[in-house]
Amino acid sequence: MGKVNVIVAARMTSSRLPGKILMELGGRPALVCLIERLKQSKYIHNIVIATTTNIQDDKVVATAVEQEVEYFRGSEEDVLLRTVQAAQATDTDFIVQVTSDCPLIDAETIDTAIARMLENPYLDYVGNHLVRTYPLGFSVEVFRTTTLAEIATITNDPADREHVSLYMYEHPEVYRLSNVEAPYFLRHPEYRLTLDTRDDYELIKQVFEQLYPANPNFTLYDIIRYLDNNRQLTKVNQHITQKKVR
Repeated sequence: MGKVNVIVAARMTSSRLPGKILMELGGRPALVCLIERLKQSKYIHNIVIATTTNIQDDKVVATAVEQEVEYFRGSEEDVLLRTVQAAQATDTDFIVQVTSDCPLIDAETIDTAIARMLENPYLDYVGNHLVRTYPLGFSVEVFRTTTLAEIATITNDPADREHVSLYMYEHPEVYRLSNVEAPYFLRHPEYRLTLDTRDDYELIKQVFEQLYPANPNFTLYDIIRYLDNNRQLTKVNQHITQKKVR
């Protein structure tokens, strides 16, 4: 089957909300919350925090060590290269890409994408945002390290180097792509559950504080049910525009 590792690109120097990955959610840093949730996956062998060589990111490394997960330090700007090198350094066959902006993502969403890839060896890429049916903040992608390493030698486009898998899904004539769609009840692409701004933080913090104490392993189903019953919460960050890839 090959080794399935999740590579989480994480750094302290976010332009919109610096230090967001260590902001507190229900008493724990956001990155710790994400690691806890990734550990629930049935398929992931290792969690690898791919951070930068900047001194500010010493805190990210300390968090990885404390949580007993692997880490890799590489280029800040060239996230594509950092991801490839992190994967190669940890003997990764299949890269599961989840960003540190997604502390609410659940193992079920991730495992659905991994299973699709493992059951269909002819595929090059599985993701769930080519056609978005999941809330923003629940994106997961799966592809082979060999495919990404090859792409790293092909493109020098700054957008490709920053957005790791962009080249793959912008070239459907070359790569065999598959999109995972959310089950009907979970289809809320209008819900913004990604951690990018202070308003995003307020919403995610509220979700954690409401759901985590009763069930630390709460799922997207639980989140949707909570938000459907508390619609006013979703208005907190509705005005925020997602940054464009190009």
